[in-house]
Amino acid sequence: MDSSLENKVILITGGAKRVGAAICRLLHAGGAQLMIHYRSSDDEARTLQTELNLQRPNSVAIIQGDLLRLSVLPKLVQETVQHFGRLDALINNASSYYPSELGTINEHQWEDLIGPNLKAPLFLSQAAAPELKKTHGTIINITDMHVERPKKGYIVYSVAKAGLVTLTKSLAHELAPEVRVNAVAPGPVLWPENNPQFDEVYRQRVISQTLLKRIGEGDDVAKAVRFLLQDAPFITGHVIAVDGGRSLNL
Repeated sequence: MDSSLENKVILITGGAKRVGAAICRLLHAGGAQLMIHYRSSDDEARTLQTELNLQRPNSVAIIQGDLLRLSVLPKLVQETVQHFGRLDALINNASSYYPSELGTINEHQWEDLIGPNLKAPLFLSQAAAPELKKTHGTIINITDMHVERPKKGYIVYSVAKAGLVTLTKSLAHELAPEVRVNAVAPGPVLWPENNPQFDEVYRQRVISQTLLKRIGEGDDVAKAVRFLLQDAPFITGHVIAVDGGRSLNL
């Protein structure tokens, strides 16, 4: 089995910024060709596409879509295969993240959090499966270190990410032996944007509870993704925690 990323075609959701962009840069540096999905980060997606295509012409394309619309998901796969001729990996990275406290949870929050974190990965994986079987490809889901010990006040998000772990293991069963399916579970990697809960006091407490005494970078997650894609041909149905050891102190 060829373990190189050279000319492998990878579809990644939510790849325009933050952790998604770090994954894109690292995989592209390894020789991959990328279809970068985004929902509303048009400027970031175009900037990243230009940056990477300057390094290797015609190696990156972008595609816009709302993952809450199921009709969009097969089109992401179809456009990728039409553009690059094949599909070697799907990375379900797109996510929504915000609190949902008991007593205030409504249907919109349920749809908005379950949608990109669990529903879209299932239906996108289903759409991608026939193409991935042709290439003996890989699916990687980005979940969360809090799935085993849910974070207070984040009920719906926690349910969605826990479901994504079960989906990972279920897909590993369903798609074996042709397709490997794994997940990466980040811990404190980049602070959420525009969330007042993550003030300096909270940040220092998180760092003090993390064994490596720092938060992670997007590149830390990207390296775990690259490992699962490139160097782990006998690993499937597994979740790698990238959390600096914080889950041991929860």
